[in-house]
Amino acid sequence: MAATLQGSVHAVWRVLRQQGICLQRQRSWCVSTDQEFAAKAAGIVGLYLDPPEKAMVISVDEKPSIQALERKTGYVETDNGKIVRAYKSTYKRHGTLNLFAALRVATGEVKTAFTQRKRREEFLQFMDQIVEETLSEQELHVILDNDCTHKKCDAWLARHPHVHFHFTPTSASWLNQVEIWFGILSRKALRGLRAQSTAELRQAIEAFIAAYGKHAKPFK
Repeated sequence: MAATLQGSVHAVWRVLRQQGICLQRQRSWCVSTDQEFAAKAAGIVGLYLDPPEKAMVISVDEKPSIQALERKTGYVETDNGKIVRAYKSTYKRHGTLNLFAALRVATGEVKTAFTQRKRREEFLQFMDQIVEETLSEQELHVILDNDCTHKKCDAWLARHPHVHFHFTPTSASWLNQVEIWFGILSRKALRGLRAQSTAELRQAIEAFIAAYGKHAKPFK
């Protein structure tokens, strides 16, 4: 660009900064092609803003294959004198865990379960756990994405007539509030975590969940 304008590289960068243009920064986006997007999205948002009376609304999903990574971490001083977090490029893998989570929309409270596998069987076992902790006469509205593990659960739903599944539009799992909580977990507990076993990984996640629970509040 500088060569085309017959100017200096520094001048080009000054103009780009003034205009807020970042050539290196990247963002991704996801556009749903669901033909019923508006109606489905309105249904999910309606459950958040105006839930049925005497009912509980929860957002449920799973974070699969969380890796227990062992690597050296520390802090280093860069050439310009800044102190930054550093990770060694090589690491050892010590297995993975799957984490199921249910966010109670009204309070921000989170219930979780760890599993070795992520199948419909494990999902329904987690739902059994949630139902067991819910009043039998209370309706339970569950917000889910379109993962195959959440589908073909008719037999289970028939045994639990007070439970209702609501699916986000395709390619719109960001409408599921539990994804916000997974993002917080990743940033505050998993990023840069050093774990020498899945047991150590689980202990770190459980410690975060316990600390988060003391100050849990609903998302707006």
